[in-house]
Amino acid sequence: MTCRRLVLPVLCLLLAVLGTAGQAQAVGYRYWSFWDRNSTADTADTWVYATQGPSTARPSDGDVQGFRFSVSEDSKDSAKPRGAADFATICAKTPAREGSKRVGLVLDFGTAADAPSGSTPPRPRTACARIDDDATTADALAAVAKPLRYDTNALLCAIAGYPSTGCGEPVAGDRQKTSASPGEEAESKPADGNGDGDGGPSVGLVAGIAAVAALGAAGVWQARRRRD
Repeated sequence: MTCRRLVLPVLCLLLAVLGTAGQAQAVGYRYWSFWDRNSTADTADTWVYATQGPSTARPSDGDVQGFRFSVSEDSKDSAKPRGAADFATICAKTPAREGSKRVGLVLDFGTAADAPSGSTPPRPRTACARIDDDATTADALAAVAKPLRYDTNALLCAIAGYPSTGCGEPVAGDRQKTSASPGEEAESKPADGNGDGDGGPSVGLVAGIAAVAALGAAGVWQARRRRD
């Protein structure tokens, strides 16, 4: 038996285990994402991931902004707000007033698949916030969607009291994708609690990798001994 014949299968097994570990570490984060409604004469209305946070963004009169609660890995993977997002419709009953501005807000509380354990997301809704000319999006939210909840780093954790707990926590990567269509909810198998909280590999997985590595080392040693 040569060293190569013994080691290659072991290395293949080790790579397979490591590949599984990489998949197991993939996680998303449960949080409120913030969106701007891009409405121009040249393009159709679309949602664009906001480049500022609600506490610094200062919308203009007639702007529409959205918030979506979901589980996603990053801004490219994040689910967009669902439902109507037309300013004229949202603010139809809120006339213009000198010294203030109106901002249409689309609040999408997400699907059952995105909800924390034991929580039921409210239905998506819209609101027209009348705020001072120099007010921020956070001010607009405070005007129409209390209670709001922030963490110590000023991360928006809850809108209209939802969710009641948690803030940007990691979620196991084996969950199903969020439903992108209004009224449709993707079913998700709840986490079994066996994963590590930081999204790293489990103790059992690390032990398995160590065992495979030890097997490979032993095989190399035996092959060299027989050859010598």
